[in-house]
Amino acid sequence: MTVAAFFAFVFAAGAITLSLKISTLFFVLLLAYLIISSLYSFKFKELPLVDICCISSGFLLRLQAGGEAFGIVISQWLFLSVFLLAIFLSTGKRYGEKKLLGETAGRHRKSLVVYPPGFLDGVLYLSGGAVLVTYTMYSLTRYPLVYTVPLCTFGLLRYLFRVKSGLDGDPTESLLKDFPLSLISLTWAIVVAWSIYS
Repeated sequence: MTVAAFFAFVFAAGAITLSLKISTLFFVLLLAYLIISSLYSFKFKELPLVDICCISSGFLLRLQAGGEAFGIVISQWLFLSVFLLAIFLSTGKRYGEKKLLGETAGRHRKSLVVYPPGFLDGVLYLSGGAVLVTYTMYSLTRYPLVYTVPLCTFGLLRYLFRVKSGLDGDPTESLLKDFPLSLISLTWAIVVAWSIYS
Protein backbone atom coordinates (compact mmCIF):
# COMPACT_ATOMS: atom_id res chain seq x y z
CA MET A 1 0.00 0.00 0.00
CA THR A 2 1.37 3.42 -1.00
CA VAL A 3 1.46 6.39 1.35
CA ALA A 4 -1.28 8.11 -0.65
CA ALA A 5 -3.50 5.03 -0.49
CA PHE A 6 -2.89 4.71 3.25
CA PHE A 7 -3.91 8.30 3.95
CA ALA A 8 -6.92 7.95 1.64
CA PHE A 9 -8.02 4.92 3.64
CA VAL A 10 -7.51 6.75 6.95
CA PHE A 11 -9.49 9.79 5.81
CA ALA A 12 -12.27 7.62 4.38
CA ALA A 13 -12.52 5.63 7.62
CA GLY A 14 -12.59 8.84 9.63
CA ALA A 15 -15.30 10.34 7.43
CA ILE A 16 -17.44 7.20 7.72
CA THR A 17 -17.06 7.19 11.51
CA LEU A 18 -18.02 10.86 11.80
CA SER A 19 -20.96 10.39 9.44
CA LEU A 20 -22.60 8.03 11.92
CA LYS A 21 -22.88 10.93 14.35
CA ILE A 22 -25.02 12.86 11.87
CA SER A 23 -27.53 10.17 10.91
CA THR A 24 -27.79 6.62 9.60
CA LEU A 25 -28.99 7.88 6.22
CA PHE A 26 -26.01 10.22 5.92
CA PHE A 27 -23.73 7.28 6.70
CA VAL A 28 -25.38 5.15 4.00
CA LEU A 29 -25.12 7.97 1.44
CA LEU A 30 -21.46 8.57 2.22
CA LEU A 31 -20.66 4.87 2.08
CA ALA A 32 -22.44 4.54 -1.26
CA TYR A 33 -20.53 7.54 -2.60
CA LEU A 34 -17.18 6.08 -1.54
CA ILE A 35 -18.01 2.71 -3.08
CA ILE A 36 -19.11 4.24 -6.40
CA SER A 37 -16.07 6.53 -6.48
CA SER A 38 -13.75 3.58 -5.88
CA LEU A 39 -15.41 1.44 -8.54
CA TYR A 40 -15.24 4.35 -10.98
CA SER A 41 -11.54 4.91 -10.34
CA PHE A 42 -10.59 1.25 -10.70
CA LYS A 43 -12.84 0.02 -13.51
CA PHE A 44 -16.12 1.81 -14.28
CA LYS A 45 -14.50 4.86 -15.93
CA GLU A 46 -13.55 2.58 -18.82
CA LEU A 47 -17.12 1.35 -19.39
CA PRO A 48 -19.36 3.34 -21.77
CA LEU A 49 -22.48 4.84 -20.14
CA VAL A 50 -21.47 3.36 -16.79
CA ASP A 51 -18.83 6.08 -16.47
CA ILE A 52 -21.41 8.83 -17.06
CA CYS A 53 -23.92 7.21 -14.69
CA CYS A 54 -21.30 6.95 -11.94
CA ILE A 55 -20.47 10.64 -12.19
CA SER A 56 -24.16 11.59 -12.16
CA SER A 57 -24.87 9.31 -9.19
CA GLY A 58 -22.02 10.97 -7.30
CA PHE A 59 -23.66 14.37 -7.72
CA LEU A 60 -26.99 13.01 -6.50
CA LEU A 61 -25.47 11.35 -3.45
CA ARG A 62 -23.66 14.56 -2.50
CA LEU A 63 -26.87 16.54 -2.95
CA GLN A 64 -28.86 14.16 -0.75
CA ALA A 65 -26.08 13.97 1.84
CA GLY A 66 -25.93 17.76 2.03
CA GLY A 67 -29.68 17.94 2.50
CA GLU A 68 -29.53 15.30 5.23
CA ALA A 69 -26.63 17.02 7.02
CA PHE A 70 -28.38 20.41 7.12
CA GLY A 71 -31.93 19.16 7.53
CA ILE A 72 -33.08 20.36 4.10
CA VAL A 73 -35.69 18.46 2.11
CA ILE A 74 -34.51 18.15 -1.50
CA SER A 75 -37.23 18.96 -4.01
CA GLN A 76 -38.05 16.26 -6.55
CA TRP A 77 -37.55 18.76 -9.38
CA LEU A 78 -34.18 19.85 -7.98
CA PHE A 79 -33.15 16.21 -7.65
CA LEU A 80 -33.97 15.58 -11.31
CA SER A 81 -32.34 18.83 -12.43
CA VAL A 82 -29.05 17.99 -10.72
CA PHE A 83 -29.08 14.44 -12.08
CA LEU A 84 -29.75 15.56 -15.65
CA LEU A 85 -27.26 18.42 -15.43
CA ALA A 86 -24.60 15.95 -14.29
CA ILE A 87 -25.44 13.74 -17.30
CA PHE A 88 -25.25 16.78 -19.59
CA LEU A 89 -21.89 18.00 -18.27
CA SER A 90 -20.23 14.58 -18.07
CA THR A 91 -21.40 13.78 -21.61
CA GLY A 92 -20.07 17.13 -22.76
CA LYS A 93 -16.71 16.32 -21.23
CA ARG A 94 -16.60 12.93 -22.98
CA TYR A 95 -17.66 14.53 -26.26
CA GLY A 96 -14.96 17.17 -25.93
CA GLU A 97 -12.31 14.55 -25.17
CA LYS A 98 -13.32 12.43 -28.15
CA LYS A 99 -13.33 15.40 -30.52
CA LEU A 100 -10.05 16.89 -29.30
CA LEU A 101 -8.12 13.60 -29.17
CA GLY A 102 -9.47 12.18 -32.42
CA GLU A 103 -7.98 8.80 -33.30
CA THR A 104 -5.89 8.73 -30.12
CA ALA A 105 -8.98 9.00 -27.87
CA GLY A 106 -8.84 5.29 -27.04
CA ARG A 107 -5.42 5.66 -25.45
CA HIS A 108 -6.77 8.31 -23.09
CA ARG A 109 -10.01 6.53 -22.19
CA LYS A 110 -11.13 3.18 -23.60
CA SER A 111 -14.84 3.99 -23.40
CA LEU A 112 -14.45 6.86 -25.89
CA VAL A 113 -13.92 4.54 -28.85
CA VAL A 114 -16.99 2.46 -27.96
CA TYR A 115 -19.52 5.27 -28.27
CA PRO A 116 -21.03 5.12 -31.79
CA PRO A 117 -20.97 8.24 -34.01
CA GLY A 118 -23.71 10.69 -33.05
CA PHE A 119 -24.56 8.97 -29.77
CA LEU A 120 -22.97 11.56 -27.48
CA ASP A 121 -24.58 14.33 -29.56
CA GLY A 122 -27.98 12.79 -28.92
CA VAL A 123 -27.36 12.45 -25.19
CA LEU A 124 -26.21 16.09 -25.03
CA TYR A 125 -29.36 17.40 -26.72
CA LEU A 126 -31.68 15.10 -24.78
CA SER A 127 -30.20 15.80 -21.35
CA GLY A 128 -29.79 19.53 -22.05
CA GLY A 129 -33.47 19.88 -22.96
CA ALA A 130 -34.50 17.79 -19.95
CA VAL A 131 -32.39 19.98 -17.63
CA LEU A 132 -34.18 23.08 -18.88
CA VAL A 133 -37.62 21.53 -18.37
CA THR A 134 -36.95 20.19 -14.86
CA TYR A 135 -35.16 23.36 -13.73
CA THR A 136 -38.08 25.44 -15.00
CA MET A 137 -40.51 23.27 -13.02
CA TYR A 138 -38.33 23.63 -9.93
CA SER A 139 -38.10 27.41 -10.32
CA LEU A 140 -41.89 27.68 -10.58
CA THR A 141 -42.16 26.15 -7.12
CA ARG A 142 -39.77 28.83 -5.81
CA TYR A 143 -41.33 31.82 -7.58
CA PRO A 144 -38.46 34.36 -7.62
CA LEU A 145 -36.16 31.72 -9.12
CA VAL A 146 -38.18 31.82 -12.33
CA TYR A 147 -36.06 34.82 -13.30
CA THR A 148 -33.01 32.55 -13.46
CA VAL A 149 -34.49 30.34 -16.20
CA PRO A 150 -33.22 32.57 -19.05
CA LEU A 151 -29.75 32.50 -17.49
CA CYS A 152 -29.93 28.71 -17.21
CA THR A 153 -30.90 28.55 -20.88
CA PHE A 154 -28.02 30.78 -21.96
CA GLY A 155 -25.58 28.79 -19.81
CA LEU A 156 -26.62 25.47 -21.32
CA LEU A 157 -26.43 26.87 -24.85
CA ARG A 158 -23.01 28.44 -24.24
CA TYR A 159 -21.57 25.20 -22.88
CA LEU A 160 -23.08 23.27 -25.79
CA PHE A 161 -21.58 25.80 -28.20
CA ARG A 162 -18.15 25.27 -26.64
CA VAL A 163 -18.10 21.51 -26.89
CA LYS A 164 -19.58 21.46 -30.40
CA SER A 165 -16.94 23.98 -31.49
CA GLY A 166 -14.17 21.61 -30.43
CA LEU A 167 -13.21 23.51 -27.28
CA ASP A 168 -12.47 21.91 -23.92
CA GLY A 169 -15.60 20.22 -22.54
CA ASP A 170 -14.34 20.01 -18.97
CA PRO A 171 -16.98 21.88 -16.89
CA THR A 172 -14.44 23.40 -14.49
CA GLU A 173 -12.11 24.54 -17.26
CA SER A 174 -15.06 25.93 -19.22
CA LEU A 175 -16.30 27.90 -16.23
CA LEU A 176 -12.86 29.36 -15.51
CA LYS A 177 -11.67 30.07 -19.04
CA ASP A 178 -14.85 30.98 -20.92
CA PHE A 179 -15.76 34.61 -20.09
CA PRO A 180 -19.40 34.51 -21.31
CA LEU A 181 -20.04 31.31 -19.34
CA SER A 182 -18.34 32.77 -16.25
CA LEU A 183 -20.44 35.94 -16.54
CA ILE A 184 -23.65 33.94 -16.94
CA SER A 185 -22.79 31.78 -13.92
CA LEU A 186 -21.95 34.80 -11.75
CA THR A 187 -25.15 36.57 -12.75
CA TRP A 188 -27.13 33.40 -12.04
CA ALA A 189 -25.58 33.15 -8.55
CA ILE A 190 -26.41 36.81 -7.84
CA VAL A 191 -30.02 36.40 -8.97
CA VAL A 192 -30.39 33.21 -6.90
CA ALA A 193 -29.01 34.98 -3.83
CA TRP A 194 -31.37 37.89 -4.43
CA SER A 195 -34.31 35.48 -4.84
CA ILE A 196 -33.51 33.70 -1.58
CA TYR A 197 -32.75 36.69 0.62
CA SER A 198 -35.05 39.34 -0.82
